[in-house]
Amino acid sequence: MSVVVVGGDYLGGIEKNLYLRGVTELVHISGRKAIDKNKLRVPKATAFIVVLTDYINHATAKNVKFLAKSRAIPLVFAKRSWRAVEEQLLAGKFISLTACKTPPS
Repeated sequence: MSVVVVGGDYLGGIEKNLYLRGVTELVHISGRKAIDKNKLRVPKATAFIVVLTDYINHATAKNVKFLAKSRAIPLVFAKRSWRAVEEQLLAGKFISLTACKTPPS
């Protein structure tokens, strides 16, 4: 499963937890600067796009919404914490609680 995360400078635990939940490819775009709106490269096999609402500029958010709508890719909006992201992903049925893989030793 391929996922694009837009917003935030550093993903930290969000990235780790997405990989534990079955994500195989993760593309991160910081979205803080206006120039980032031109850097939107979304893989064709993207399952969904996560937008971290507290760390993204408005022009980039608008472009992400337009791109997702034009390609029929689901959007998930959440604050930049794993709890908020997980809550939105579970509500949208993008992940399940049983999908968690065991971390590598």
